[in-house]
Amino acid sequence: MATADERGDGIHIGSVRGAFAIGNYNTVTHHEGGSAPAMDPAQEELLRAVRALRDDLARAVQSPQVTALSGELAETETEIADTGAAGPGRVARLRTALADAGGVVGLLASGAAVVQAVAALVGG
Repeated sequence: MATADERGDGIHIGSVRGAFAIGNYNTVTHHEGGSAPAMDPAQEELLRAVRALRDDLARAVQSPQVTALSGELAETETEIADTGAAGPGRVARLRTALADAGGVVGLLASGAAVVQAVAALVGG
């Protein structure tokens, strides 16, 4: 908190967390550590598609394949959010889960979006 000093002029700042500037025409840029990792556009698209399919699958009739796919989608979302990318092993497991739940996935536009995003990452 800023207060006048004992003489009645000036400013005393007790503590600061983050960034600040004093005076005219100053610019402050502050970057906290622990921000989300940067993602390439293909990973961002996969993340958006995974989230949409997860939402749609929550309303689908549950089967062992749908349950397995839902779990794989959740793990994929977490991996992308934590590291900025889904690794090749994760993408391969997701692709298998998508194929196993193909009957449901084929009926959902969000399912087609995930299939396309995965295909773009693995090259076909």
